[in-house]
Amino acid sequence: METTVLSCGDPGSLAVALEAACRCLSAGEVVGLPAETVYGLAGDALNPAAAARIFEAKARPFFDPLICHLPDLDWLARMTVIPPSVRVLVDTLATAFWPGPLTMILPRKTLVPDLVCSGLPTVAVRLSAHPVFSAVARHFGRPLAAPSANRFGRISPTAASHVLTELGGRIPLILDAGPTVHGLESTIVAPEASGLRILRLGPITKEQLEAFATVQFGEELKELPEAPGQLKSHYAPSKRLTLLAPGDSIPGSVETVGLLAWREARRGFGAVEVLSASGDLREAAANVFAALRRLDEGPWTELYAELLPQEGLGAAINERLNRAAARD
Repeated sequence: METTVLSCGDPGSLAVALEAACRCLSAGEVVGLPAETVYGLAGDALNPAAAARIFEAKARPFFDPLICHLPDLDWLARMTVIPPSVRVLVDTLATAFWPGPLTMILPRKTLVPDLVCSGLPTVAVRLSAHPVFSAVARHFGRPLAAPSANRFGRISPTAASHVLTELGGRIPLILDAGPTVHGLESTIVAPEASGLRILRLGPITKEQLEAFATVQFGEELKELPEAPGQLKSHYAPSKRLTLLAPGDSIPGSVETVGLLAWREARRGFGAVEVLSASGDLREAAANVFAALRRLDEGPWTELYAELLPQEGLGAAINERLNRAAARD
């Protein structure tokens, strides 16, 4: 299969890209789309065959559910059954964070195919704030199932070129709207009568959510995930990745080692990628996956990464790095 990449850099090219994307989606195909988080691999969320193509293209296990991106807020009532005990909380979160990088796990209606939800009684839903992604969803007029547009378990893509590297020849179309803003996948929460369970950290931080409800973290994964991004090993480079706490040193020679540094470059390494020289956590989040990918594509024998302050977005970045360094 030949993969076409279409730019969305001006109104004319965007109009062409929208029509091409919707033709593919209407045919049950999948499309690489830019979101404000990372690039997603989108397909018709109400078409089981399209969902199967997403799993196939990513080599994603069928037990890992997909997030459904809604064209507009009216689709929330069509896709989910919101218990009265959480109605106010769901409405409040939607008002505060949608469109944006917050995903909610809610009981689903039968309209949602089992495959999209991996057989679970719940569905993951959000509204994207990216102008291209949201335009495609509105133009198509149906929810889009869209996990990250990479091979399963690999580094998430934050540019169209990353999608082409990961999925070129496996999908028909990628829309290129430049690098993503947040650089991390959406925060995932489960609204409950007692408050919120955070199932995945992301751009919407624990501190932001605490303004609306009591917050706790979901239990560690035991068997099957109830939300995307919960597997122990995820976001992984092809080379061994070791994490460094503040003050940790690396034994032996480092000339053949790549380092993902938080704020300052260390001398002697084969390559160093600094996430944010100014200590800006938002800049670091936007850079982390692209920087890790550049190191992974270099000639280095192994990789190291410095952990960030465990607060706000730093906690979300550290969560990604811990999963990237894990080995099943």
